[in-house]
Amino acid sequence: MERGLGEAHPRLRQTVVKKLALAVSAMIEGQTPNTVELANLLPLETERQDMREQWLRRLLKNPLLCAMTVMEPFAREALAKAAWNGQTVLLAMDQTELGDRMALLVVALRVGDRALPLAWRAEAGPANIGFEGQQRLLEQVRAWLPAGVKVLLSADRFYPSAALFGWIQTHGWGYRLRLQGNMLADTGQGDETTTGQLAQGVAERYLSGVRLFTQERMTNLGILHEAGHPEPWIIAMDCPPSRASVLDYAARWAIEPMFSDFKGRGFDLEGSQLGHADRLERLVLVMVLAMYWCVRVGQDDA
Repeated sequence: MERGLGEAHPRLRQTVVKKLALAVSAMIEGQTPNTVELANLLPLETERQDMREQWLRRLLKNPLLCAMTVMEPFAREALAKAAWNGQTVLLAMDQTELGDRMALLVVALRVGDRALPLAWRAEAGPANIGFEGQQRLLEQVRAWLPAGVKVLLSADRFYPSAALFGWIQTHGWGYRLRLQGNMLADTGQGDETTTGQLAQGVAERYLSGVRLFTQERMTNLGILHEAGHPEPWIIAMDCPPSRASVLDYAARWAIEPMFSDFKGRGFDLEGSQLGHADRLERLVLVMVLAMYWCVRVGQDDA
């Protein structure tokens, strides 16, 4: 682990590389956010528990350990592989809450039927992280993309805003954004209505040139309400609307097993007692590097 991190970051201080490698290895072994339990797994010379915990706390507080700086070579490599031979890079943006203490926004890359985190941001409190936080992550990922690559971004119904639409359209990304039913929509065929009213009583409906956000942004809408599902998919998209383009939104579900790995089925991130967003982001970095390491081992074995 130390050798791999050192090769990826030849300019990063070697003491930081060594400590990070130990923390990631302990995370793979222990699969826990509990710093006391992680500290017990560290192969340090001291047997004093307080010294072990202090070692880990200093690492999580270290400003030299910038998550996005550490992630850059790994993210660039994953994005280049995803774009190989002209393939479209499938990105998903979603948020998870750790009780009512902290929210974590993640932009992830689809790899097979799963997703790998690329960039993330933590904020105190349960509220949705707004466009400012989204833009920071999207700009970071855009800087890592190979030149000329095609991108398709999917996001759940809590995220679309006029600012997000503007950013995506400015940078020429494809998108499949699920909308809530209470958004104002102008189809150009009558009075202004809402997306929910457009979906009412129909199994499928496809509309081009719909203006959202009080006529600020124009997009295409695909509405699909499959039998047995309580709510329809109302999907904003950049392409001519069709059933197939609505179903492209299903690519977002790859982020769900990733969040399961973070939480109950994996590292139990909800059990973290960290109260500072920057420290949580560094703890997530340890978990993400553990994910990348395990995925790489699996790919090499395959």
